[in-house]
Amino acid sequence: MNDLSQIQFTDTSSDPVALADQIGAAYATKVTADHRKNHGLYLTPPEVARFMGGLVRPHGKVVRLLDPAAGAGILLCGAVEALAENDKPPERIEITAYEIDPALAEHLQAILASLAGWAGGRGIELTFEIRVRDFVLANADAIEGLGGLFSPGAERSYDVVISNPPYFKLNKADPRAQAALSVVHGQPNIYGLFMAIGAALLRPAGDFIFITPRSFASGPYFRAFRERFFSVVRPRLLHVFGSRRDAFARDAVLQENIILHATREDRWSGGSIAISTSAGIPDLEERQVRTVEIDQVLDLKARDRVLRIPATQNDHDIMQLVDAWSGSLSAYKWKISTGPVVPFRAVEFQSNEGGSGYVPLLWMNHVHPMQVRWPLARRKPEYIQDVIASRPILVANANYVLLRRFSAKEEKRRLVAAPYIANTIDAPMLGLENHLNYIYKPGGSLSEDEAFGIAALLNSSLLDTWFRAVNGNTQVSATELRSMPLPPLETIVRIGVQARVLIDLEAIDALVEREVAACG
Repeated sequence: MNDLSQIQFTDTSSDPVALADQIGAAYATKVTADHRKNHGLYLTPPEVARFMGGLVRPHGKVVRLLDPAAGAGILLCGAVEALAENDKPPERIEITAYEIDPALAEHLQAILASLAGWAGGRGIELTFEIRVRDFVLANADAIEGLGGLFSPGAERSYDVVISNPPYFKLNKADPRAQAALSVVHGQPNIYGLFMAIGAALLRPAGDFIFITPRSFASGPYFRAFRERFFSVVRPRLLHVFGSRRDAFARDAVLQENIILHATREDRWSGGSIAISTSAGIPDLEERQVRTVEIDQVLDLKARDRVLRIPATQNDHDIMQLVDAWSGSLSAYKWKISTGPVVPFRAVEFQSNEGGSGYVPLLWMNHVHPMQVRWPLARRKPEYIQDVIASRPILVANANYVLLRRFSAKEEKRRLVAAPYIANTIDAPMLGLENHLNYIYKPGGSLSEDEAFGIAALLNSSLLDTWFRAVNGNTQVSATELRSMPLPPLETIVRIGVQARVLIDLEAIDALVEREVAACG
């Protein structure tokens, strides 16, 4: 695993990033897929490393760099290259690199030694320390042991923290989750702990530069993290990749990644943020950049502190349009809930055949844009028994709007909704599986026009664009839909009247745009 002597490297004497990339890629081919997964080993492409390194600002004569998940050191190389090319390069760079994989740490030693020689040839003294230990366990006291997250007593000794941290979910009982309880809610993802501790170790005005999944920006699992993180970290730039596949294509990672550049500021408000976009890596140098007011994407007064990311000007315009609506589910006395049938807990009630005493059981794959297709004659049971014991997990056969709770990662629309009209199926009750959300009117039933209107809105590119800006997950949570603004009720009804015969998404878009424009 350690011997890379057979690899034929190209001449990288003038290119530390290229050397780190070659050695990292060679190492990745010599370890198992399980090893890469367990260590969160997803190698940063050289183009991304140079882009992130270029975000490092000058920090005087001595610059202290930290990478808490250094891997082959490519981000450190990118940062040092950028600092060396600055008009006022530092005289000394001090690097601290954490790498939990002992075998990879050996190669990191050689890479950083080469980097020190490269920097020395440019008049910069470079020293480094490699710590082969768990970064979270070694540094959790920076956020937990000194009075809470980002305590004034926490060590802040780095000018730059730059990282592509591992990402995988932790059990809440995991020692790393227990060591960082103030940023943990539910089942945490380890990359959030790296972000929190990395920010805690920054000195005031230090640079925080991370590439991570976008999921931290919204959702309940990261609420505690966002509340504390954004109280001391000012976002300066967000880079969004249009393709889920491109950022880590050679590792076959399908993930919506963003690059966040922020600075450590314990008391901040207002200002602007740059949002840059590229389709992927090949056009990274030709990225599109816009500047918007920070309060348009991050409300520091809100409890959730959701970071909204309108990738394009069109996204931004739609976000402002929808935000101006004053309606909501609660305003119209509607509610949204998650389907109560959890299949493995209701096995004894389910059937493939149906018959007397059985009612429909609707799953996520029954819901298509503007259509409920049932039955489908698939392997999953499509009927559920209607008996006293099962009544708590059944709902009355009424008019609903059904939504998929999850979307395929590359699906065209994040929101997939269909009106369910009670008279289409002769049954007193329904089973709604747990991967569905459903909108309903408590104590009654949505009108058919309301059901069709809500479903058409949710299937429209207008609300899909708004939702994508607010939510970077493939999960469609009821919590976020409760906060979604809606147009006037009469507009929803007018849309519903005309949407009854429409299933084509382009026709739905045209209808919604026309009616929304008419309501001002």
